[in-house]
Amino acid sequence: MGIYKDETESKRETKRGGNRAALFVYAMEGLENMAFVSSAVSLVLYFNDYMNLTIPESAVVLTNVMGTTFILTLLGGYISDTYLTRFKTCVLFGIIEMLGFGLLAIQAHFPHLRPLSCKGVAPSLAHQCEVADSTQNAIFYTALYLIAFGSSGVKAALTPLGADQFDEKDPEEAVQLSSFFNWFMYSLTIGSIFGVTFVVWISINLGWDWSFGVSAVAILFSVIFLSMGKSLYRNNALNGSPIVRILQVFVAAIKNRSLPTPERTEELHEIHDNEAGQSEILERTDQFRFLDRAAIIRSSSTDVGTSKHTDRWSLCTVTQIEETKILVRMLPIIISTIFMNTCVAQLQTFSIQQSNTLDTNILGFKVPGPSIPVIPLLFMFVLIPVYEHIFVPLARKITGIPTGITHLQRIGVGLVLSAISMAVAGIVETRRKRVAIQHNMVDSVEPLPMSVLWLGFQYAIFGGADMFTLAGLLEFFHSESSARMKSFGTAISWWPIGFGYFLSSVLVEVVNKVSGGWLASKNLNTGKLNYFYWLLSGLSLLNFGFYLVCASRYRYKKVDVKQVELVEEDSSVLKGKMEWTKL
Repeated sequence: MGIYKDETESKRETKRGGNRAALFVYAMEGLENMAFVSSAVSLVLYFNDYMNLTIPESAVVLTNVMGTTFILTLLGGYISDTYLTRFKTCVLFGIIEMLGFGLLAIQAHFPHLRPLSCKGVAPSLAHQCEVADSTQNAIFYTALYLIAFGSSGVKAALTPLGADQFDEKDPEEAVQLSSFFNWFMYSLTIGSIFGVTFVVWISINLGWDWSFGVSAVAILFSVIFLSMGKSLYRNNALNGSPIVRILQVFVAAIKNRSLPTPERTEELHEIHDNEAGQSEILERTDQFRFLDRAAIIRSSSTDVGTSKHTDRWSLCTVTQIEETKILVRMLPIIISTIFMNTCVAQLQTFSIQQSNTLDTNILGFKVPGPSIPVIPLLFMFVLIPVYEHIFVPLARKITGIPTGITHLQRIGVGLVLSAISMAVAGIVETRRKRVAIQHNMVDSVEPLPMSVLWLGFQYAIFGGADMFTLAGLLEFFHSESSARMKSFGTAISWWPIGFGYFLSSVLVEVVNKVSGGWLASKNLNTGKLNYFYWLLSGLSLLNFGFYLVCASRYRYKKVDVKQVELVEEDSSVLKGKMEWTKL
């Protein structure tokens, strides 16, 4: 599916990859996500109870860190495609993430490295809590952003590394590639389950220093396991900067802006020889025709028939232009999926704080509030195999599409479920506040006589939304990205999550100002969180309408199969795969 390091090693490369190599990728994803997700769902409590941040401040800091993590995946994808292989990128950034968790463990262990804890202080006295000094904050934020930076590189490179193990030019492996994304989500889910139960239990019962330490060790073992499969991996070649390739197209198009665009594709510049090193040749599309000017051959141009001697800032190939068009076409899809991740941020901040006000005793066991997200994870744990083994085969027979339904259809289902989840969250919060009022516990720090399982409704529905949308986005961006930009394209698929977290921070501030303080209170019982959830649900429905417009106008990429000689035999499986991309 990709461009391999050396053509002389092609025979040996064909013996690599497959499900056996992907197992090591699953192992790293599970362990890394165990550490990352446990922090995502519980750090807001550490911020509030041990770093003495207010509830809104805790939510903003967490969403900023999470947002930074996913925005920085672009840097990880750039490094992976330009300077390091995907394997080396995962190892390097994994070590950086491990150092971040190690630094947090050190700060949590030594009391003088953090302010005196205000855990258990009544809400009315919270303003008297000690604020962290500059040194404590320096350690705190350095650790957080080491984790963010490290995790971003792993997320950008690990998914395409796993996908590289399946050759989409091979009919059998093309089907396995689609399954890979589902099982990748499954390993992510298993790791998350252990994170929100085992690691969170450690933080509540043994201390935050232990939980951060366990997370650091988990990252260490994830790097070790990934390294154990090194001899089995199909590795990508370094093809130069994808950002430079994109800029070259725009610069060349501007230079040639006064020239008429030829109607015949054959009159535009393209390279077909082996020297070009292109694993795929993309067909010309009629969208964004201005960019086609970058491939206009001037009468004075020389040596345009080979990859050498050509000034790419003045003359680009049709394939290079189409690579750029693909990314431009993806932008509306990126934008239309951002808001769903704004809703995710609420489940990791305000919903966790809701859980701290409820009765967490379940069947005689006291369940930590941050472990409540295990509900959607268990739902996904069951749903993913059902989706892979039952839904996809049945849908495949009806639609003829190897993945059952298209990537964009899968994403759309997730967006609808997200809107429903926020509406349910508003209903549950309304009931929680009513219970607090009925029992005269509005200002009490004691748990309300209401089971924390009530939060399971919103979490379960959102679990389904996450399964559909995240896996759909990863597969969509990977399959649509050109062979030279797989890491870069996959990194972009994480962007909606990052922007969603940042939008959450902005939205909380804006809603507080416009509404007169729906979310400003340090006491959830006196706030208007239910109104905020309903606002998110309404905005999610509007966002879904925008997504439908964007998805209906999207044009899937077209690969010139004959020129790159992907497959000679007539395979019905591959034919079906090529046909559905036109839907």
